[in-house]
Amino acid sequence: MQYFVALKIGEKRVKEAQDLLSTFIDDKTPSMPALALKDNKSNSWEPVGEENFYAIVHESQGYLVAICDKNGIAKAIANWFSEDKKENIKNKILESGRLKEYFGKVSLPV
Repeated sequence: MQYFVALKIGEKRVKEAQDLLSTFIDDKTPSMPALALKDNKSNSWEPVGEENFYAIVHESQGYLVAICDKNGIAKAIANWFSEDKKENIKNKILESGRLKEYFGKVSLPV
């Protein structure tokens, strides 16, 4: 796939993921766009996957919540939350029944 075609598709999927993540977090913490293209080792360009999973990453700063594809490529992120706030967000996601959790390694923007 051509770079710009893949990028346009990926950007659309990132925007949709960002809007979805925003429904689970408060207005004070914006969801941010993440990765629009898959990181592959070939010269072909592929957009991030269409499917949506949620993932939670724990770092020293707190918890990051991401919407990612089936390969763990983050499309939208919101960070850094306390454990209580993370649990609140996770409960909202679970109550919605719209997303399954991704348990593998999450690819985040550098």
